[in-house]
Amino acid sequence: MMLRIAKPKVSLRILTHPIFGAPTLTRRSYSSGVEVKQMMVREALHSALDEEMAADPRVFLMGEEVGEYQGAYKVSKGLLHKYGPDRVVDTPITEAGFTGLATGAAYYGLRPVLEFMTFNFAMQAIDHLVNSAAKTHYMSGGNISVPIVFQGPNGAALGVGAQHSQCYAPWYGSVPGLKVVAPYSCEDARGLLKAAIRDPDPVVFLENELLYGESFPVSEEVLDPSFALPIGKAKIEKEGTDVTITAFSRMVGYALKAAETLAKEDINAEIINIRSIRPLDRSSINASVRKTNRLVTVEEGFPQHGVGAEICASVVEEIFEYLDAPVERITGADVPMPYAANLERMALPQVEDIVRAAKRVCYRSIPMAAAV
Repeated sequence: MMLRIAKPKVSLRILTHPIFGAPTLTRRSYSSGVEVKQMMVREALHSALDEEMAADPRVFLMGEEVGEYQGAYKVSKGLLHKYGPDRVVDTPITEAGFTGLATGAAYYGLRPVLEFMTFNFAMQAIDHLVNSAAKTHYMSGGNISVPIVFQGPNGAALGVGAQHSQCYAPWYGSVPGLKVVAPYSCEDARGLLKAAIRDPDPVVFLENELLYGESFPVSEEVLDPSFALPIGKAKIEKEGTDVTITAFSRMVGYALKAAETLAKEDINAEIINIRSIRPLDRSSINASVRKTNRLVTVEEGFPQHGVGAEICASVVEEIFEYLDAPVERITGADVPMPYAANLERMALPQVEDIVRAAKRVCYRSIPMAAAV
């Protein structure tokens, strides 16, 4: 049985609607005179969920503390007041029970959004995700659709120990019948959550606790209620010519910071935000590697059987002749997550790890094998 670590209630500085708690956008004016709208990731998720619930009465939210407490991370702030307890359902601490209940509701045409306080707790309900939700459409001969979203924070936070710091992207990414997405920015969060709720199949929506309070610029297009992103399509966050770096979720930000450092040494890195773990946008990754001839994958999960391992295998199988250097994988350490802050940092990928890997594939430093 996993131990649950109580999290202190924090004061959140979110501008909200006086009645419903809907997020209010802040605006920043830059020297060009153009106003850029800024939004936090939690606000992007909130607004997407709110708009989809307003548009479709079949959509409802269920999970621990989603109603009265307004969400462990305030993603569902104000929704209970707006939609009532029939559509914002607080549950007991029984993941197996309410996950089965929500999956059954999806069988009958409703569109549940099931929030786990963390995907580590979803292990209590993994039978329903893998056997009930993922396989029913196939096993029913296509007669039963399962339009459900499994949503919650994934991966490491800060100081929550080995049982609360795992990345489940490779776990669910290996299951036929599931779609798996991992947003990074507000554009990702809004567009992918809307797409997940509208999708006829079960979608595992992997957020990151440390991104909820991060702010990103958003365009008018992203704020349009009809906006959605296609599941299965990656995004090139930064174009480059010397090395392809793939990442998802929080590691995209690390990869972009690494690209800034690399640019000072005349290495022009292309950064791909994978967005969708399953289906994986192999064609976009392959097209990038054909251009740069080098590949570094970044993820915070374990090295064995990881998302990066799948990407590397795919590139080697399909476009090996385009590679001018061995592929490199940057991952978390192959150990349970330490609790001590200094060891936790050593167990997770850092910007300097990505920089060193990119320099190695560009032959700007001594390869690890030679150094050893």
